[in-house]
Amino acid sequence: MMNETVKRYERIVMNIGELIEVSGYRNDYLAGKLGLTTVNFSAKKKRKTFTLEEIRKLAYIIDNDDVQDYLMVAEMEERENEETITHEELFRRMGWK
Repeated sequence: MMNETVKRYERIVMNIGELIEVSGYRNDYLAGKLGLTTVNFSAKKKRKTFTLEEIRKLAYIIDNDDVQDYLMVAEMEERENEETITHEELFRRMGWK
């Protein structure tokens, strides 16, 4: 469980630039919300050097359906080579009818 939480956080940090672009928010707006200059914000975005607190604030601000869809696709791509079972097999294993 904790491993999945860490993976989700890593996915957000590693894709923060793309998530910001997908969200539709402008850099100058987000920089102001974090109390940063636009230049400093852009550098942090490029280098992926936001602090934990900055990531938390950004995630709260940019969270929308487009960002959630992007993250879901990223997770699906990471898992595409994992072993899967059929719907019928799941029901059998769970004892459902």
